[in-house]
Amino acid sequence: MTEKDLDIRFLEAVEIASKMTQASLPQDVQLRLYAFYKQATFGTAKYSQSENFDLRNAFKTNAWIQISHLSIDEAKENYIEIINSLITK
Repeated sequence: MTEKDLDIRFLEAVEIASKMTQASLPQDVQLRLYAFYKQATFGTAKYSQSENFDLRNAFKTNAWIQISHLSIDEAKENYIEIINSLITK
């Protein structure tokens, strides 16, 4: 499979995810999707503690840091897998 095929599949999965409601997804799934999306689009997380502590953002950053060992392509594959598992339920 070529990188272009992966990018197309990833963009299709992002499109599907954008049509899902947050209420329809458990919070742990939302966090994993967020982390894989950020890793796939921005690469490894760079942690910086801000003055404004926000628990929600702390959870999101933590989820991203936990998967920061993955390559961009691996993150895309994981994101696609989650979306595919959700639409086949």
